[in-house]
Amino acid sequence: MKKIFLLLPVVLFLAFINKNTGLSKKEKKIALNYLEQTRDDLQNTVGGLSEDQMNFKPAENRWSVKECLQHIAAAENGLWQWCEGTIKAAANPEKRADIKVSDDQLIKMISDRSVKATAPEELRPDKSPYATALDALNGFKASREKLMKYVKSTKEDLRNHVAQAPFGAVDAFQLVLFIGAHSNRHTQQIAEVLADPNFPKK
Repeated sequence: MKKIFLLLPVVLFLAFINKNTGLSKKEKKIALNYLEQTRDDLQNTVGGLSEDQMNFKPAENRWSVKECLQHIAAAENGLWQWCEGTIKAAANPEKRADIKVSDDQLIKMISDRSVKATAPEELRPDKSPYATALDALNGFKASREKLMKYVKSTKEDLRNHVAQAPFGAVDAFQLVLFIGAHSNRHTQQIAEVLADPNFPKK
């Protein structure tokens, strides 16, 4: 009997830990809905485009639809590697105090096309492993599917794994949202190409 009473605090502690780790159902739903929405937006935006339309450049210093897709697909993998590395590193909940942006603020900031950004050299279209627009789109869809499966099944507490981004600290859950926001940013860029007055009719 005495042993049972001695073990009781340990059991209660473990139960408390198990109850309070991992993402909440609400967080998973938010992330999955956003990842699905941004995936579908991209697919719908480029669906049915001809090769000429995929390759059209509004100006020499602007990307074509194909180049946007090559960048999106390469970045989808690169951003996940960053996120995965953050998750595999030791939890650092003490760093949560350094996070200054909310989830919504992060999505808005990354998606905002009025603030220009330069892609890292390794993620530029000419460095992409995807030779064609279709290759890039299929690569994107495969990467996004894996990410969504991970979010559905993970038991990891992504909130307690914090990384340092150029604009400040973010947790791993926010990095998942970052991936969706990044594809949204470039879906908007593709829409700008499609709206150019010289865009091919077919």
